Amino acid sequence: MIRRTAALATVVAVLASGCTSGPGGDDGAAPSARPSGSTTGSPSGSPSGSPSGAATSVPESSGIPAPTQDAAAALPAVHSRSSLPALMRQPPSGGRPRIVRTELQTDDYTRYDVAYRSDRLTVSGVLLRPKGPGPFPAIVLNHGYIEPSIYVTGQGLAREQDALARAGFVVLHTDYRGHAASDPVPQLDRETRLGYTRDAVNAVAALQALPYVDDERLAMLGRSMGGGVTMNALVTQPGLVDAAVVYDSVSSSFLDNLDHFTRVGRPEAVEALFDRFGTPSQSPRFYRELSPRTYFDRISEPLLVHHGTADATCPPAWARTTQRLMREAGVDSRLRWWPGEDHAFYARWQDSMDLTLRFLRQRLGT
Repeated sequence: MIRRTAALATVVAVLASGCTSGPGGDDGAAPSARPSGSTTGSPSGSPSGSPSGAATSVPESSGIPAPTQDAAAALPAVHSRSSLPALMRQPPSGGRPRIVRTELQTDDYTRYDVAYRSDRLTVSGVLLRPKGPGPFPAIVLNHGYIEPSIYVTGQGLAREQDALARAGFVVLHTDYRGHAASDPVPQLDRETRLGYTRDAVNAVAALQALPYVDDERLAMLGRSMGGGVTMNALVTQPGLVDAAVVYDSVSSSFLDNLDHFTRVGRPEAVEALFDRFGTPSQSPRFYRELSPRTYFDRISEPLLVHHGTADATCPPAWARTTQRLMREAGVDSRLRWWPGEDHAFYARWQDSMDLTLRFLRQRLGT
């Protein structure tokens, strides 16, 4: 871990004032230096005005802090409060997790149902604490899409929860707002994933409030939709964690995901989005500013990406494009292909977790 204190100081100051190998290989070349404040890999469409309207994921009364002249030059301009640039101006805001009940005890860890504050909301989740006094490295887990009406606390990433806790990590798996025992939110708030991004960012702050967590050794892991949430967190709060891992992620383009998933499964949500913010042809900048690839140059953490070559849910082409754009932006990103693996990972999951643990231990110094 090299630079989180300096990176966070930069964030505070702002607020106060690749090419990848083909399937079967991986790319671990060193990143090149990158400029600050540029944009990369924008979805098609030139900048234009975006419709007005406050984001439901950003409390109406919270506003967006007015940066100083220097800070304004350091961050992308805010054209909509429903945007990643708007989230860049919001520091983490999460309180210490409150234990709701003890769910499970093993020889290696204790698992709790918990709740934590995320901005003005209460978000539920599960916390796994290894046995011993600590301090322990810690990791936030961001799960993939599960219909919120059937989702239960801690669902998704069960294998990862267990493996990481047994390896000595404090694990906080966030349910996200609108899921399980979390406070409800409007449908439109869920579709942008901005609220989920805030819940992931604030989960890191919640971990930092625990006395047995080493806040100099923090990480984040996301699968599928949670991969997109993780990328959003990295571009909005660089330096918050020290390393990140992504499994079979959705696209780094918001419109790819909208067309591939939402239009098929929730067409009424697409119409509601277009009614409020305009269509992609009417408001290309609005959708570009929901895409983490637009801001890859802001990522300061090393990133390990896993993707199965037989993934029928999140096309491998998405991972290939995201990796190329990250490397062009200077991100220290490694894409590891897993031949024959589908979206859920079966035969090679343990191998992928072994690689994940080696990566985290190396990058976090555990």
